[in-house]
Amino acid sequence: MSEVIALALPFFGLIFLGFGAGKLVDLPEQGLAWLNFFVVYCALPALFFQLLSKTPIDQIANWGFVFGTTFSTYVAFALAFCVGVVVTGGQIREATIQGLIGGYSNIGYMGPGLTLATLGVSSTVPTALIFCFDNALLFMLAAFLMAIGGTEKLSTIELLLTALKRLFLHPFILATIAGILAAAVQLPVPDAVDKLLAFLSSAAAPCALFAMGVTVALRPVKRLPMELPVLLLVKLVVHPIIVFVVLVWLGGIDPLWIKTAVLMACLPPAANVFVLATQYRTYVERASSAILIGTAVSVLTVTTFLYLVVEDLLPGL
Repeated sequence: MSEVIALALPFFGLIFLGFGAGKLVDLPEQGLAWLNFFVVYCALPALFFQLLSKTPIDQIANWGFVFGTTFSTYVAFALAFCVGVVVTGGQIREATIQGLIGGYSNIGYMGPGLTLATLGVSSTVPTALIFCFDNALLFMLAAFLMAIGGTEKLSTIELLLTALKRLFLHPFILATIAGILAAAVQLPVPDAVDKLLAFLSSAAAPCALFAMGVTVALRPVKRLPMELPVLLLVKLVVHPIIVFVVLVWLGGIDPLWIKTAVLMACLPPAANVFVLATQYRTYVERASSAILIGTAVSVLTVTTFLYLVVEDLLPGL
């Protein structure tokens, strides 16, 4: 248990340090933009590229794992979406954001830091694959369902093309593609560039977690939806269980990859849920509350799954 606490305490400590700074220090929110820019466009892309470029290409093409994790995320989204449809009386727009709360893990800011700290560099490839394909799935679902819900004047095709553009121009995706190509051709990285990437990579997790804490602090809880406990139950408990069951059922998948997928799935709702809610002008305040409450509750749930992973208590592995 002491090992789990040693992993979880610094991890959540950085989040709550950022949260405390956001609450206690009177600084303009605009200053956070530069830190977010550094994390999204510099530090995390450098981390993905540096680790993937040194990974044997045959380890990357694991389509059974991709199918299992992506399908599991879809099931979690669908469960939360159905809850939203029932609660809202068939409002597709709101139900879509509720589906994202139940299925969209914080795989960008929190994912790499947690999996690498817990399982080491061997978790890099599954972490990157989950990030790429989960984002692709959820961006497409959000665009398609919002088009059906009539929130935009654009056609469904135009919305899907917009979502594809945002997806493939995302710095994480570009860095992942570049890392895979570098691994495929065994591209040598000059020492100076490699050291720069190492500096950026080492800053990725601390800066991302601190920025996340500040971001959550600057979005006060204004409205708590009655369906929030069910949505968070899906996100924090049901989602990782689905991932575990599906991957074990598929068989032939490295236990370390399964552990990585479980840790990625148990994370709280992503900050991108708020971004998408704002973009589509629906469920905005409640999405912000879901991220804040979900992050707080995840201290217990993520620590529990960390314990199961670290102590090798997941059945069948």
